[in-house]
Amino acid sequence: MRFATASRSRRSTFAVAASLLLGFASFAHAAKTELLVYSALEADQIKAYKVGFEKTHPEIELKFVRDSTGIITARLLAEKANPQADVIWGVAATSLMLLDKQGMLAPYAPKNLSKVRSTMRDPAATPTWVGMDLWSSAVCLNTVEAQKRKLPAVTSWADLTKPEFKGTLTMPHPASSGTGYLMVAAWLQMMGEDKGWAYMDALHQNMGVYTHSGSKPCRQAGAGEFPVGLSFEYRANKTKKDGAPIDIVFPKEGLGWDVEATAIMKTSKKQDAAKALADWAVTPEANQLYAANFAILALPEAQEKHEFIPADLEKRLAKNDFNWSAANRDRILAEWARRYESKAEKK
Repeated sequence: MRFATASRSRRSTFAVAASLLLGFASFAHAAKTELLVYSALEADQIKAYKVGFEKTHPEIELKFVRDSTGIITARLLAEKANPQADVIWGVAATSLMLLDKQGMLAPYAPKNLSKVRSTMRDPAATPTWVGMDLWSSAVCLNTVEAQKRKLPAVTSWADLTKPEFKGTLTMPHPASSGTGYLMVAAWLQMMGEDKGWAYMDALHQNMGVYTHSGSKPCRQAGAGEFPVGLSFEYRANKTKKDGAPIDIVFPKEGLGWDVEATAIMKTSKKQDAAKALADWAVTPEANQLYAANFAILALPEAQEKHEFIPADLEKRLAKNDFNWSAANRDRILAEWARRYESKAEKK
């Protein structure tokens, strides 16, 4: 009888211990802070960045809402009266400048701010946005299709207006895609507005479709759906590395570019967790992850050579006035839509 009593006692002790362990596990899970992150990062980049951050901050779990730059920007502006996001991570600096003008961003100086390039952060002493990496325009040319169609060589933006390219081009819609907008903004700044719009009029004659993704034109070129895709250097480099028969062209007149950046929403009730992400986003560890994707980083010491991206990419970038690009965005997009919306991809 004593043995039975002892056995029941042990079972009771084990049950209590198991219950306590389950309780502690539930508490630990409940204690995690969920941070809602709005992002235009490429889907194939987010996993590594999320794992890297959560390894350093296991007390915080990142939840992502991901879409193209223009769509995320429009969503944030539409939610201004009732913001949902805690942090914006991997969205164009020119978009963040629009949000800042609306008073939506919280000033915060990350711990490693002094190491960040001065050209890749809000110049204010306590910035509202801080850069991660820089991305630039690039042209993906399917060499098999180009040979079949006897397309001329491409070295410049001007080459794409030649009549031989009629119906062969695809590029991102600038209202949906940050890549599309940085191209348009660069052409207008490089050429002047009159010549810039005249150039886009000529380009439009050769355009097959305007997509709602910055990556899609290069993917289309890689698959031979359209011989020429105007895209950006990360997607071009990856598409070629994955075996697609493309040449990557960096037009000689200059490349449009923008900066992927991080910002904290002023209305977030999770400011400490948001600051932890903003701090981590400019660490050497984070920049090493960015280096797998981009050639130009906020922390130059973390940069790596990419197989199909020229070592002098920085010298090829067009002059870019971020303030002008942000201030004129609505006007430019309205004019662009008036002229070219007829060839936009259906949403």
